[in-house]
Amino acid sequence: MTFLKERVQGQESLLKVAAVQFEPQIGNLAGNKEKLISLIKQAFKEEAKLIVTPECGNGGYIFNNRSEAFECAEHVPDGPMIKELEKIARNQNGYIVCGIIEKEENLLYNTAALIGPKGFIGKYRKNHLWDVDKILYEPGNLGFPVFDLPFGKVGISICYDAWFPEVSRIYAAQGVDILCHPTAWVVVPGLAEPKNPLWAYNAMTQAHHNSMFMVCADRIGTERGITFAGCSCICGLPGFIEGPISHDKEEILFAEINVTDARRKRLGEWNHLLRDRRTDLYDNLLGYNDNQSRS
Repeated sequence: MTFLKERVQGQESLLKVAAVQFEPQIGNLAGNKEKLISLIKQAFKEEAKLIVTPECGNGGYIFNNRSEAFECAEHVPDGPMIKELEKIARNQNGYIVCGIIEKEENLLYNTAALIGPKGFIGKYRKNHLWDVDKILYEPGNLGFPVFDLPFGKVGISICYDAWFPEVSRIYAAQGVDILCHPTAWVVVPGLAEPKNPLWAYNAMTQAHHNSMFMVCADRIGTERGITFAGCSCICGLPGFIEGPISHDKEEILFAEINVTDARRKRLGEWNHLLRDRRTDLYDNLLGYNDNQSRS
């Protein structure tokens, strides 16, 4: 399979993407790295060219304190995990979005790094901090960066970011085709459970509302009394393209997507999700003003 395949009709761009679902062990940096790299290599072997891994996959999630989290953090892009992923991406001529705990001097960030065939490309730091994230990490300070890759424009969000529709809409307005979403969705009894995976439904809705693809890679397992949800999924304008998958198994979810579909932003011949916005009516607090023309 070539890096990008072109359909005879319409010159449509097809790309195979993968969401890696696995169970990191808190504090087990060597073991997590070994397992994650094995799964990434397996995804590349199955000809995926864009691979997304879970949030904080290098060190675990439920830390007792900031010092413990700091022991599991590394510099981005100069840490050992990123350097190893650079080698793999170079050898496989592919791209990886990896959830990782980042340290910068005495600061900690919940980060996702983008690595490609030429090495480290960029990173996103989680902007909306969930629960105890607030006492472990600094709020993201890189905004919503867009990465222009050979197959299209890519954005990154992490877990709780998806509960803020402004995030995916900002990315859509910047022309993002694929939103990579490392996550650590947790089970909330009576509200969000594997039988009712609201996290996955939320991702599906975000993808549909913005005519973009979302590749959501979740973790599994129970860590210090908190159970993670699994149910990784790949979504687009039509809804679920693949998944949600299991809530308790390590596995890789694949999908071949037509990146061009995201660029159309259309819900029919007369409907366009960005041009049809009534920005003349929306509150200035949403980032619009009376003189702003519709995109």
